Amino acid sequence: MRVLVTGADGFIGSHLTEELIRQGYKVKAFTLYNSFNTWGWLDTLPKDVLAEIEIFQGDIRDPNGVREAMKGVDEVFHLAALIAIPFSYHSPDTYVDTNIKGTLNVLQAAREMETSRIIVTSTSEVYGTAQYVPIDEKHPFQGQSPYSATKIGADRLAESFYRSFNMPITIVRPFNTYGPRQSARAVIPTIITQLLAGKEEIQLGSLTPTRDFNYVKDTANGFIKVAKADNTIGEEINIATQQEISICQLAEELIRQINPNAKIICDEQRLRPEKSEVNRLLGSNEKIKRLTDWTPKYTFEQGISETIEFFRNNLDKYKIDIYNI
Repeated sequence: MRVLVTGADGFIGSHLTEELIRQGYKVKAFTLYNSFNTWGWLDTLPKDVLAEIEIFQGDIRDPNGVREAMKGVDEVFHLAALIAIPFSYHSPDTYVDTNIKGTLNVLQAAREMETSRIIVTSTSEVYGTAQYVPIDEKHPFQGQSPYSATKIGADRLAESFYRSFNMPITIVRPFNTYGPRQSARAVIPTIITQLLAGKEEIQLGSLTPTRDFNYVKDTANGFIKVAKADNTIGEEINIATQQEISICQLAEELIRQINPNAKIICDEQRLRPEKSEVNRLLGSNEKIKRLTDWTPKYTFEQGISETIEFFRNNLDKYKIDIYNI
């Protein structure tokens, strides 16, 4: 099976690419072109794994490059996206171009080439603050940030291509993923990097929201399980643990493990606008368990332990003294 992973140079994409290689897939990795010829997190993979990956540098916003990348591919895992919520307040146009137009480029190319399977990556942010829990796939959508609005738009485009052209599309919707290689703009790396740097005051935004955290290796495995199952075509599927923890509880646990003397400080610039803050996310995983044999293999404790160890060994790669948006 020859597959294309867009966004392969990113956090989840690099883990998915690595796992696909380990499972025997032939992988073409679509990475963002840059003049330094860097391949993002793929550059850090073991040499034997990296040697098996075909690299294609391009830009998901360019339909010609996307079409070229998808030649000869059986399946595509479309992960390329802009995901930082604060930056979407600043530059919403780029989110429309990347998340909506980029997805359209993948769908158009897949239609033209009759690609046998398309996995489109969504996000739990499309649901907004939970109207009921656990959040299943029938929960209403609510665009509480430009980011989530563009992901809703991309999801609906994917649905339209499935319904209009009978294309083999599945929308995969991970809840909050964490783990090694994650950006410092995300809450768990933000807390861990500040603590490992020896800071006594940990700067955070709102402490009351709750999240359903997936360890990244479970998320990557979920993508593959969904792609292997024929009964998932035309479906929207959560990847969730069906457990929640507040940001305050999370921070207190990480402080306990790394530096019990640290205190939490609310940083005004890290607060989302009141109507934009997603206050509760707790996902239902009933559907993915019913349609596939996926189940989380990592406990939260195991995932956090591996994540702390990664950041301990890679702290020099992160800018700890600034607010990463």
